[in-house]
Amino acid sequence: MTTNNFSRLFLASLTLFMLMQNLVFAQIANLKHDIETISEEAKGIVGVGIMDLKTGEKILLNEDHQFPMQSVFKFPLGMAVMGQVDKGKLSLSQKVHVTKEDLNPKTWSPLQKKYPEGGVDVTIEDLLKYTVSQSDNNGCDILFRLVGGPKQVDKYVKGLGVKEMNIVATEEEMSKSWDVQYTNWCRPSGMLKLLDVFYKSQKLSKTSTEFLMKLLIETTTGPNRMKGLLPKDAVVAHKTGTSGTNAAGILAAANDAGIMILPNGKQIAVVVYVSETRVDEKTRDGVIAKITRAAWDYYSAK
Repeated sequence: MTTNNFSRLFLASLTLFMLMQNLVFAQIANLKHDIETISEEAKGIVGVGIMDLKTGEKILLNEDHQFPMQSVFKFPLGMAVMGQVDKGKLSLSQKVHVTKEDLNPKTWSPLQKKYPEGGVDVTIEDLLKYTVSQSDNNGCDILFRLVGGPKQVDKYVKGLGVKEMNIVATEEEMSKSWDVQYTNWCRPSGMLKLLDVFYKSQKLSKTSTEFLMKLLIETTTGPNRMKGLLPKDAVVAHKTGTSGTNAAGILAAANDAGIMILPNGKQIAVVVYVSETRVDEKTRDGVIAKITRAAWDYYSAK
């Protein structure tokens, strides 16, 4: 090949590469525009994080805002518990005695409904199922006590390199004052980091990752959020979080965060936080569902 022919081939390849890059940038820009448009329906503050867990390509919206997590924090709690299991400090078969005093009847708790009088021994495995898959608030606080409290979970998370997350209060503490929920906050980028670390089994054993992944896939709360507009057989490992509404009619948090496994094999992390909104449940769940579907369609077509 002559020098001139090589130069022409090089220039042609470079031009094609640049055209492809411009196309990718345009497609991402279109997706972000769609997400921004959908977010306006919430009439509040919406935080979004979307990332291809293989390539690291990501989209962020309101990435610097500190969103109240509510029950989404049960996912990092689950990771902290499994970290203790990996170290041999806890065992999934280990039984924990649950008293009537441990079971607040005025909070969301399938555990309390099953054992209203307490006085029962429950395995850590079952406590995790209640807490992660069913978002049980009493199970959550029992697990917090087992691992040393929220501060220890926060220390664990920051030890994973996730600095954009703060965990300081239990479910019981959040229930006592409206403002406390804002102390358990996360930026969209922080949850993306945690989902990335988790899915790649970078800190937990493969067995622990698979167990917690199964619990997230079996999540029963928020069926109209991330999974709301996806195919019925879509595989989604996710954790929801929802606040109450204050006297002014403002909802602090309607959240969902997790990982979609697409039919083409791509693993896409999606985080949507809807905050400070007065719209109804159908609308705010619809915002999460539409954003998730937009990400599904984009990465399914790539």
